[in-house]
Amino acid sequence: ISGETDFPCIYGERVGLGRSYVKIDGRLNYERWCEGIAKGAAYVSDGRSHLLEFQANSTRMGEGRSEVHLDKPGKVQVQARAAALLAKTADTALLNRPLDQKPYWHVERARTGADTRKVRVELIRDGRPIASKLLEADGQLQDIRFDVDIEHSAWLALRIFPSSHTNPIFVKVGGQPVRASSRSVQWCLDSVEQCWRQKKKFIAPAEMQDALAAYEHARQTYRQRLAQCTAR
Repeated sequence: ISGETDFPCIYGERVGLGRSYVKIDGRLNYERWCEGIAKGAAYVSDGRSHLLEFQANSTRMGEGRSEVHLDKPGKVQVQARAAALLAKTADTALLNRPLDQKPYWHVERARTGADTRKVRVELIRDGRPIASKLLEADGQLQDIRFDVDIEHSAWLALRIFPSSHTNPIFVKVGGQPVRASSRSVQWCLDSVEQCWRQKKKFIAPAEMQDALAAYEHARQTYRQRLAQCTAR
């Protein structure tokens, strides 16, 4: 994942509303920044919360294909350093605003209550929150740790919803690929069909056969993965 200014995730008012924070070894330049995005050594944020040094066991996000390998089901230790900054007094109008109204991403929406200055750091497994820790949003970095049981190959991430989200770390059990969510695969398959309905009328006749083959390849791949899924 990477942050950007784009509807409907953010909106097109100005750049910088959605941001990518990338871990770079050595001096910052555009090439190294792009390499970090490609490796997944990054998190996205509205700039008001941060999720640093995310790792599972000894594997850091974006290093070694972001993969942890287990011979059999077992426990994985997740660690990170997190920070967020909220005003001491809640902006109740923003805190209580529906999520489909601007600003869609803002740390104020993550405040756990009008009388608190805390946000929730959540551990995500295969797209669903499974554990959380409360974080004092005073701008200071704090250590976060979770111990999670992994029964089958899965992906893990951290988020402060709706303010920041890390890239995943993949946990492979017994060498098996991650096939943990039929719901996600079905979404991808449905997206292929929707894309085809929207794009086919713009494809040149000379390119139509290649396009048909490419879309059919995508359909078959997702159908195969759908059959392999272990959970909804």
